[in-house]
Amino acid sequence: MPELPEVETVRRGLEPVMLGAKFIRVELRRPNLRFPFPTGFADILTGSRVETVIRRAKYILMHLDTQNVLIIHLGMSGRILITGQSIGEFHLEAGKHAKHDHVMFEMDNGQYIIYNDARRFGFMDLVQASDLETCTHFKDMGVEPLSNAFNVDVLLKLFQNKSTPIKAALLDQRLVCGLGNIYVCEALHRAGLSPFAAAGSLSAQQAEVLTREIRLVLEEALLAGGSSLRDYAQTDGSLGYFQHGFKVYDREGASCPDADCSGSVQRRVQSGRSTFFCGECQK
Repeated sequence: MPELPEVETVRRGLEPVMLGAKFIRVELRRPNLRFPFPTGFADILTGSRVETVIRRAKYILMHLDTQNVLIIHLGMSGRILITGQSIGEFHLEAGKHAKHDHVMFEMDNGQYIIYNDARRFGFMDLVQASDLETCTHFKDMGVEPLSNAFNVDVLLKLFQNKSTPIKAALLDQRLVCGLGNIYVCEALHRAGLSPFAAAGSLSAQQAEVLTREIRLVLEEALLAGGSSLRDYAQTDGSLGYFQHGFKVYDREGASCPDADCSGSVQRRVQSGRSTFFCGECQK
């Protein structure tokens, strides 16, 4: 599933072509993605202008001049592509497989935005701006890990007295939002912390290192355009390349990348997800 760096990379690709632009045509090729589209979805969007394109956790939010907010979640295989050309009657073969191009937006600046999703685990929603923070998507959302609000004191407070493993706590979107399996594995290895240790056992010094490494790994992934494993691609169709810099994720059996460590990367299933770690240097 696309994580914070991948979603932010897509947002950055969309912003230059959608900010200030108006929807002049919206085509839905099916009645639903993971969930049905809101009633009147296409009609509500048509004629509205995009005022902001922002990210919240793993969601892309477009505030419109109608006081509506278009919410997009990429799910597991959602891709958003941009093209400046129309083919036939708005049937653009821009996706990995055109039959999975489920939503198409035509903007008044000549751009066409295609949402392609083979597995249809993504979704789109419309919410009034005044209801955004209390809507089902965001009412329990945690702190953004790249924001100024994310620091040592906040992390220690969030983890206080928690017996749940550190990795599980970091993946809990009610605590820290936007983090996913890949970057949590990477950050914990960089911080030298066991993914299985109790979150409440984190010391102030360990929390300082962990918050720093979380920021660093996310920022490095953003510079690399995210990680492309199966379906993720940037808005121009190109792939991210941070996966080439993975230290432990998906590297089971490889030597630990820490030059001072003689251990190897192990894999263990934790809460239904693969956890990659070095048992020698992550204590």
